Amino acid sequence: MKICKMNDRKVAFVNAARTMLGEDRTTINRPEIRAVLAEYDLPNCSWLKSSKFRKNRGEYFLPTADGQFDLDSKPVASQASYPNGRMEPVTAVAMAPSAIGVMEEQDSYIPEKFMGYVPWGNFNMVKQVIKSDMFYPLFVTGLSGNGKTLMVKEVCSRLNREYVRANITIETDEDDLIGGFRLLNGETVWHDGPVVTAMKRGAILLLDEVDLASNKIMCLQPVLEGSSIYLKKIGKWVHPTPGFNVIATANTKGQGSDDGRFIGTNVMNESFLERFPVTVEQTYPTNKIEEKILVNELAKQDKVDGDFVQNLVKWADVIRKTFFEGGVDEIISTRRLVHIVNAFGIFDDKVKSISMCISRFDAETRDSFLDLYTKVDSGVSVDEIMADQHATDEDNVDEEDDEENDYS
Repeated sequence: MKICKMNDRKVAFVNAARTMLGEDRTTINRPEIRAVLAEYDLPNCSWLKSSKFRKNRGEYFLPTADGQFDLDSKPVASQASYPNGRMEPVTAVAMAPSAIGVMEEQDSYIPEKFMGYVPWGNFNMVKQVIKSDMFYPLFVTGLSGNGKTLMVKEVCSRLNREYVRANITIETDEDDLIGGFRLLNGETVWHDGPVVTAMKRGAILLLDEVDLASNKIMCLQPVLEGSSIYLKKIGKWVHPTPGFNVIATANTKGQGSDDGRFIGTNVMNESFLERFPVTVEQTYPTNKIEEKILVNELAKQDKVDGDFVQNLVKWADVIRKTFFEGGVDEIISTRRLVHIVNAFGIFDDKVKSISMCISRFDAETRDSFLDLYTKVDSGVSVDEIMADQHATDEDNVDEEDDEENDYS
């Protein structure tokens, strides 16, 4: 028998746990801990999860109100009553062989705050939806590198909400999303997928790059309706906990990519898309917001260079305008500007940083973008650059017409 010091907070948790689980309980596991905290609105009990009380992975000794606990005690199998009134098994998988257990979840899925994040665009709207605790799926679409995923993650962080991210590819199937059996330490164990984990915890489920999915993602139809799902492999129902919601991000609206920029995106099933009440279109931030973002990124490296930041934003703005007018095939995203600023923090060389970060483009585009930056950096106005770009485009059209006449 061991004894630990108890204070009012510890005694309150112990009494609540024994009221919910029974006076004869000598151990408690993570799902039961979460259930007690939620039911009695108690603060987190990290003290109980220390090595002193640990019995097995995810299982802890439960002391008495006077601090006594027995190291030789055996766990008592029971079910924890959750706030929504449903019963969840906590020690073993129903209808499963004795060699099969449940892989433990982590204690918290609340993401860390992104230092220097600048809220903009749809941030407040997404925040309102998540804060409402309503089940109201969102489909967020927009060009690559404009902060769709980070926005959702940061909203969850600021609202202290759990966040589970599932990255979607053409290979993603029901086993990846819902869960399946895995081999762990020589034993077969059931492992909840990200969808089931989010449902159980009342978390925000992010389906990232959802337009890359195959028709196998249709297994999420009941989930997108806010319904329970049946895990046929283990004979168990999973019910969504209040607060659970689904947000999908994509570069397209589920109709594929006609221009070939987003290879692998698919035309998605209409009934799947219809289960998202709202589609949010995310653009690139305004120049003012983008400058704040880059200034904050530089500050992380103890650097200040307002002129460089302004020139980068002007440069990217010209390229984007030219892109949308059909003048170039590539675009500079906010993410790429952050890459350039980080490279500048390492190499302390502006041109080198830009050149390295745009080398993913073909040589002609890279050289053209570098030449454009030198004009911006030398003080040439955006209007003058755009006028010069239009004149160049007209010259190219004239040359094409001349070539056609030569062959006619």
